[in-house]
Amino acid sequence: MSVNLLDFDAKALIDFCAGIGEKSFRAKQLLRWIHRSGEADFAGMSDLGKELRDKLSTAAIIEPPRVISDHTAIDGTRKWLLSVGAGNGIETVFIPETNRGTLCISSQVGCALACTFCSTGRQGFNRNLTVAEIIGQLWWANKALAEEFQEDAARSRAVTNVVMMGMGEPLANFENVVTALDLMLDDNAYGLSRRRVTVSTSGLVPAMDRLRERCPVALAVSLHAPNDALRDQLVPINKKYPIKELLAACQRYLQFAPRDFITFEYVMLEGVNDSLTHARELVQLVQHTSCKFNLIPFNPFPGSGYRRSSPEAVRLFRDVLMQAGLITTVRKTRGDDIAAACGQLAGKVYDKTRRVNREIVEATR
Repeated sequence: MSVNLLDFDAKALIDFCAGIGEKSFRAKQLLRWIHRSGEADFAGMSDLGKELRDKLSTAAIIEPPRVISDHTAIDGTRKWLLSVGAGNGIETVFIPETNRGTLCISSQVGCALACTFCSTGRQGFNRNLTVAEIIGQLWWANKALAEEFQEDAARSRAVTNVVMMGMGEPLANFENVVTALDLMLDDNAYGLSRRRVTVSTSGLVPAMDRLRERCPVALAVSLHAPNDALRDQLVPINKKYPIKELLAACQRYLQFAPRDFITFEYVMLEGVNDSLTHARELVQLVQHTSCKFNLIPFNPFPGSGYRRSSPEAVRLFRDVLMQAGLITTVRKTRGDDIAAACGQLAGKVYDKTRRVNREIVEATR
């Protein structure tokens, strides 16, 4: 059976090449063709001999997820729905800005952590994505955007930043996500800086420690509440890893992080977590943690039961944090006319049982 080379990082490609009787330098060539050039046809890899290309055609494939739909919002945000088989779909979003382009990547088909304000969590959970399905989102985006900007050489590599903030909890799919991160950082593949790759987590403490040791990229933590009682309701994993343990893990992570702060994400829910009392609690909570806050206006979806905080409530909340010396930004809502905004990614999940697979159980031990 042919193997999918999108599943392989540099080391795995070296092993693959050895297995078909080729020298290790071929792995570097393959990385460049597959990830830098976006080439999926071995016949197009012009600096490989015909004998090797024939051998590769027999032993391997380069197969990213298939694009089901491609939508562009009024503000230029672009969303792809990608098929991952068995009726399941994942969503990937590109957010263009003046000086950068950010790609939001999914890591699972659905999500088992069931945060109550998240559309993805409401969809249930099916399975982890493979490395090919994770890195394949970046592969597709680079290819599509290169075609879109083919007349503009400066924008031909439009993706400058990657955030693992799409469907799923990245650290519950640890090994596949880290392998994909290795490819993102590899100079022969995508060559992104650790500072420009961000993993977002709801707070899987053991996996945060593993990421710190294996591949410390920028870290964002979905906090959303200043105390355990409220966070237990909004982010159920808090019952296993309460805020005190989470903040201790953040402190440990900072010792190896490429940035000198952790980003705390905080979705603003009217009448739930947006009072000035909540803001003052947050100030006290993080006083010993180097951090910045990203306040996220809630993006409604059918049946959520929540409402977006008013602009005035968000402003007053932000002001309390900033007056305490905390760097605080309010995320601009992008792509909400195509359901591409934060918390809206739902894709298509065939199995909605919310079952917790073995990888998630292991990640939360």
